[in-house]
Amino acid sequence: MNTVQLDQQTITPSKVICIGRNYVDHIAELGNEIPDEMVVFIKPNSAVSSQLSAFHQEPLHYEGELCFIYQQGKFSAVGFGLDLTKRGLQSTLKNKGLPWERAKAFNGAAVFSDFVSIDTIDDNLSLSLNINDQLIQAGGISLMMYKPADILAELATFIDLEDGDIVMTGTPKGVGVITAGDTFQGQVLQGDNVLVSGQWQAL
Repeated sequence: MNTVQLDQQTITPSKVICIGRNYVDHIAELGNEIPDEMVVFIKPNSAVSSQLSAFHQEPLHYEGELCFIYQQGKFSAVGFGLDLTKRGLQSTLKNKGLPWERAKAFNGAAVFSDFVSIDTIDDNLSLSLNINDQLIQAGGISLMMYKPADILAELATFIDLEDGDIVMTGTPKGVGVITAGDTFQGQVLQGDNVLVSGQWQAL
């Protein structure tokens, strides 16, 4: 089973639950409609990785996200995550009305920084993604359509979360194609303070 690191401890998520279309500007940049209800999909444990790939059967796209670890009934830790997507395949599947798993749940499709414990979650929590030292994505809870508390409440209506499960909360605008050799640095910030960061070179 694949793992992530939380405060020097190893955590094994049974699954990764992803929230789609949670930032209005990102919905617009992909030409999608604002959903009537929360969009939810799942990545298996086999998707969890510490390596960033630029290609998996087709070129991959990055989506930087705030991610939370679930423990004892609440979100107890935060980290930065990259939701990797086969955008061409996803578009084909959507046009046919088919599920997204082939485009979202493949091996290596969820790349995470380390996680750090947090006591409170509020609108000051945000993310930034720099590629080759250039700011590409920025956003946070203040811009989300569904806040972390809303997400947790909605998930509880239809699925059990196990301790260690990860919830990815959606991506702000600025998504794009991963180029091999590019350096990615993702950060989680509380106001101006960096809580945790991760760095990867795309292979």
